[in-house]
Amino acid sequence: MINILKTRDATYQPGATALLLVDMQRIWLEPGLDPDHPERGADHYFYRRTASVTIPNHERLLAAARAKGIEIIHTIIQSLTEDGRDRSLDHKLTPIHVAPSRAEGLPPKNLAPIGDEILIPKTSSGVFNSTNIDYVLKNLGIRYLIIAGIMTDQCVDMAVRDAADRGYYVTCVTDACAASSQERHDGALKAFGGYCWTADTDIVVGRLSQMSRAA
Repeated sequence: MINILKTRDATYQPGATALLLVDMQRIWLEPGLDPDHPERGADHYFYRRTASVTIPNHERLLAAARAKGIEIIHTIIQSLTEDGRDRSLDHKLTPIHVAPSRAEGLPPKNLAPIGDEILIPKTSSGVFNSTNIDYVLKNLGIRYLIIAGIMTDQCVDMAVRDAADRGYYVTCVTDACAASSQERHDGALKAFGGYCWTADTDIVVGRLSQMSRAA
């Protein structure tokens, strides 16, 4: 019989914990690359927040996870085809299309996968809806999923809720997420907080540092 823990902030277990980074790619993180918001300069709230808080906290999470040998999965918005014919209906209507040949569709160097870390492209807000991530996580034996990324009120929200519905113990790293405004970020955390344990980077990195290294 599987032991069901009673709290969402259950202690992470070596070999059963993964870090999921959501949509941390250059096209959204670097001013001037987002085709839907050419008016946003480097002084826009989102870019200031991601540059000064979100990205540095991702670097800390990556370093802590790599030090303990836990699984790291990067998910990005990227079509499988150059013309985007495989995209979800929602992405066609919006429209959102990042062709696989576009270098700006990949994570920046400081957040890019290294070694055999997994990179999963998706064409919907919910990574669990448009990819095989649930299958991959279960094959890896993952039960504890630490989630961070952008946007808090969109793709992160979907990842948290869907992971919880599929039976994972979910942590959302609050200061390693960002939305287009502080209000949207705070509102999203309040809305989906019942599906996960919310904790900041200091707390999560501290917990990871106390883990034994995964075999």
